[in-house]
Amino acid sequence: MENKKNVTDIEREVLQLPNNGKRLLLHSCCAPCSGEVMEAIVASGIEFTIFFYNPNIHPRKEYEIRKDENVRFAEKHNIPIIDADYDSDNWYQRAKGMEFEPERGIRCTMCFDMRFERTALYAYENGFDTITSSLGISRWKNLNQINDCGLRATKKYEGISYWTYNWRKKGGSARMLEISKREKFYMQEYCGCSYSLRDSNKWRLSNGRERIKIGTKYYGD
Repeated sequence: MENKKNVTDIEREVLQLPNNGKRLLLHSCCAPCSGEVMEAIVASGIEFTIFFYNPNIHPRKEYEIRKDENVRFAEKHNIPIIDADYDSDNWYQRAKGMEFEPERGIRCTMCFDMRFERTALYAYENGFDTITSSLGISRWKNLNQINDCGLRATKKYEGISYWTYNWRKKGGSARMLEISKREKFYMQEYCGCSYSLRDSNKWRLSNGRERIKIGTKYYGD
């Protein structure tokens, strides 16, 4: 009887950047989401750099945990990573009036727009021709919403493309989970912003569960 292969052992698709792109800037939201994306890009021999820009993440302790894990995994693969500003005041200013919007609503569109606009600007100013994001691998996210934001951001800059590749397909979602367990990544229990934390805790309490505890839960525990 043959041994069942792990999903990370399955032969990957050879990826190519759109529009004959040569240099990719990958916006990363966290290590669990970007782990599979990073390994898939490495396996295809594509030159890329990680751009960590997530001013939505709250509180600061949660932000630092997510960033540090991403840095650790990038260094393991010898991938350059750009640590962008944590300009949370700017994010809250943009979120005014959207505090009670539902997940996947206009507040999330604003959040994606803000992060992709900054990613596209950095790409334009530093010789990258393509950007994409690990955000789309999560099944909790609306992939069309994310892609629309990415395409809108890159339209402002000549020569910059947004890569709409679906990282979930061909076992991507399963590999994401397997890599997270293998690396014992931190398991965040809400999207990231203070409003998603508030709403997640409200749901948990109404269902007899404890509030989320920052920095305590890891894959593989």
